[in-house]
Amino acid sequence: MKKKTILLSLIALITIGTTSVKAQTPIYWGVKGEMNMSNFLLCDFKTLKSRMKVGPNLGGFMRVELNENFAIQPELSFFYRNSKMKMKVDSDKKDTFQQWGMQLPIYALGQYKAYNGLFYGGIGPFVGLGFDATLDDLDIDLYKKSADKTPMKRWDFGLGLLLGYEFDNGIQVNAGYQIGLVNQVDDLSGLKDVISGTDDAKMKTQTVNLGIGFRF
Repeated sequence: MKKKTILLSLIALITIGTTSVKAQTPIYWGVKGEMNMSNFLLCDFKTLKSRMKVGPNLGGFMRVELNENFAIQPELSFFYRNSKMKMKVDSDKKDTFQQWGMQLPIYALGQYKAYNGLFYGGIGPFVGLGFDATLDDLDIDLYKKSADKTPMKRWDFGLGLLLGYEFDNGIQVNAGYQIGLVNQVDDLSGLKDVISGTDDAKMKTQTVNLGIGFRF
């Protein structure tokens, strides 16, 4: 419930901010396509390892130009992520983690015009929601409830960095990094046969993005 409140609050802030600045501030829209490389930062797992694999992001953004050198850029993107998971050292068991979901980041951007284009870089929070997450080979649904808990949490919250260059025709190239601040582990008691960890085990998301975009 708390994370739903955060997401709704961010959407409300975007709506209010857009309404209040629309009359006097330029607002631009755009689309982005990215390649993501993702895995998990793990703590207190006895043997579990997570290795980056590649997946796609697709979404759009809104840029609110507050002045020549500063803008606010909310985005909405849908993603597919996967990571190679090594379960136990003794059996060398491996599986592929797969996840579909969406993210809402909001970046505070600094920008500088140069070479008939625009350099930009920013930082900001994001809220994420997973639609589906599985261990593919073992056919385990990580969002399936047992005793009102799931192995993995659907909601995520974290911090993102964005760096890019926009050409004078509106085409963009960009790179980004996102790190989750919320422990994604909910209840692993049903996965003891494949995942070995302590009661304090933590699993946080980490993603590197490379892509192109177009601002209308």
